[in-house]
Amino acid sequence: MAESDAGADQLAGGDGPPPGGGGAGEVSAVTGHSTGTPESHPMRAILPVWLLVSIAGDLLFWFLAGPHIPPGRMTSSAGGAVFDFNVLFVIAWPVVFGVWSYMAYALWHWRASRVPNDPVAGPYSRGHLGVQTAWIVVSTCIVIGVFIFGTVELVVPSGAGSAEGPDPIWTPSSHTVLPIQVIGQQWKWTYRYPTFGGFETTSLVIPDHTTIAFHVTSLDVIHDFWAYQLGVKADANPQQDNVAYTTTEEMGSFVVRCDELCGLWHGAMFNYGRVISKSAFAAWAKRTKAQLAANTKYLPPFQWTYVPDANGADGGYYPDNVDPYSKVEIYGAQKVKL
Repeated sequence: MAESDAGADQLAGGDGPPPGGGGAGEVSAVTGHSTGTPESHPMRAILPVWLLVSIAGDLLFWFLAGPHIPPGRMTSSAGGAVFDFNVLFVIAWPVVFGVWSYMAYALWHWRASRVPNDPVAGPYSRGHLGVQTAWIVVSTCIVIGVFIFGTVELVVPSGAGSAEGPDPIWTPSSHTVLPIQVIGQQWKWTYRYPTFGGFETTSLVIPDHTTIAFHVTSLDVIHDFWAYQLGVKADANPQQDNVAYTTTEEMGSFVVRCDELCGLWHGAMFNYGRVISKSAFAAWAKRTKAQLAANTKYLPPFQWTYVPDANGADGGYYPDNVDPYSKVEIYGAQKVKL
């Protein structure tokens, strides 16, 4: 009788119960299926921990780390970038922790020392339709939700600080937009203020609580205007007027850098700017206009773009100086609309 029981065990594909007995919850070495009382579903062990850590992690991040995420809140576009990042982190953290939790559970629960002969493929490998369906549905909803969120956050704040070309689709609702021209050239930035006589400076000064339209262009090669603390970034292309909007919300200083490789001294192409009060800006603009009046009259007439090669004024645009320069074009071939 004992021999027939042993033979039955052999036919079942095993050598009998493992040491310690074949009680509830044991797993067959061949099939990987429970040989006694069914084991609890892994999600019952993971879900409470996942839910608790996800909520706690999101709350801690939102209230402790979130307010200090760069680039800060000096402008509407900078604050919008911080808000977008924080929202995406809150969405991503439960997903990331859920994947980590299940991986840790799988490594521990189905470790080789516990199920030494567990098959990893073949006829005994199986999926779970419910889990697979839930994963696809939840993932799809998250991706579509993030797409809608990102589109709204790009349209509502008038491009969110990114350039929109010469004819912006998304424009601010404010009727008092201050235009400032940003001119890139190897290897420095200059700024012209068309509403104050078109004077040009090497430092960017803007008023607080004001909507700014940055008109970005270049005199030579492609540059990239990047005012990180302002949350503004726009390519500076020759003979192109690239417009980016933002609204200042806090006073302070910021750095302007070139973010497009533009030659030998690209790394040194940066300067500084300030956001100051409206009254201080008005006084600065009036004073600077008067101080630079003698220089301003020698500048080309203000236009949104400039043609450095026009009328033989190469300006580094054609280094060989043998180009058939235009006798028709003048500096700034596009009509100005303030």
